[in-house]
Amino acid sequence: MEINQIEPYISEREAVAVQEYLNSGGWLTEFKKTQEFEQRIAEYVGAKYATVVPSGTVALYLSLLSTGIGHGDIVAVPNYTMIGTINAVKWTGAEPLICDVDPTTLCIDINNLKESVNTLKAIIHVSINGRSGDMYDVVNYCKNNCIILIEDSAQAMGSQFDDKFLGTFGDLGVYSLTPHKIITTGQGGVIVTNNIEYFDRIKSLKDFSRVKPGVDIHNGIGYNFKFTDLQSVVGIEQIKTINYRVNRKKELFSIYYDRLKHINQIQFLETDLTQVTPWAIDVIFESEEVRNDIVKYLLSEGIGTRIFYPALNSQMPYSYFKQGSFPESESIVNRGLWLPSSIGLSDKDVIFICNKIINIHPRSIIMNININKCWQPLIIN
Repeated sequence: MEINQIEPYISEREAVAVQEYLNSGGWLTEFKKTQEFEQRIAEYVGAKYATVVPSGTVALYLSLLSTGIGHGDIVAVPNYTMIGTINAVKWTGAEPLICDVDPTTLCIDINNLKESVNTLKAIIHVSINGRSGDMYDVVNYCKNNCIILIEDSAQAMGSQFDDKFLGTFGDLGVYSLTPHKIITTGQGGVIVTNNIEYFDRIKSLKDFSRVKPGVDIHNGIGYNFKFTDLQSVVGIEQIKTINYRVNRKKELFSIYYDRLKHINQIQFLETDLTQVTPWAIDVIFESEEVRNDIVKYLLSEGIGTRIFYPALNSQMPYSYFKQGSFPESESIVNRGLWLPSSIGLSDKDVIFICNKIINIHPRSIIMNININKCWQPLIIN
């Protein structure tokens, strides 16, 4: 028996829809099915406008460009995020400002930005695994200081704060459609906004800066960042079942938590499942050694896991940010692990995984070690 850390959840619905589309003589490229997919996403999250592009990183890049960000601007990003977040900033010619994270949410800690507030043009707020922290604090901070807020909600489709979907608090929001996300089209990204000027700029930029679709007159240097109808056919079927997908992710998290919460060296971040849809089952270990022991043991049992992203300042392109300057993120990334999180996992599969972790060698688990008390219990209302 082999269990991957995560894999896409594809049903017969997608296969049937793709075959029907191919039989219909569709042109495959971005057209009516893409428009339908975009409309469904906008309606689901409650945004006025949505457009889809080849990736989440491209979505961030276009979002930044649409607000006028470029050479000489400074954009704050968290030290714990997928590298695409900061790469998008560099593509614009702007300079990223890396900031440490709040250890209770793993999101950017805006308290670390006070000394830089007068030079910041934008903040990219990354909602890690569906958790956002208090979005009203972030929004008010940006409004009071005339800072553009872009939400990187790549891991947060289906998650909310105060019953409002993440990705819709900022000037623009971005989601990812890669195979391991809540819904997938293989690759892809989504941009949502309520600002028609930003939306129109993005629609033009993604299509060679045409003055209007289908007309070969261009008012700038644009890109070929269009989507495809073939992907959109898959996406439409995926989003039709998003409520099931969201609920199943929450069920998986609950099973893991109920089974593993008593183990001294495994800690769960505070997670309000009435609002948060965990993209993956993330846990924090007491030490890097314990985490690595468990990774090796589970792999030997045919169970896949994935360690957290490295801190950005540990990545070669961004190593000019001093090591040791971001204690929270630098510590967490060395102790964090994603457990198997596929929507298609059965309850029996999850219990099997949990039992393997519980029964691991005593040196790795059954030790009475004092844990950093910043980790809070799960909240399920």
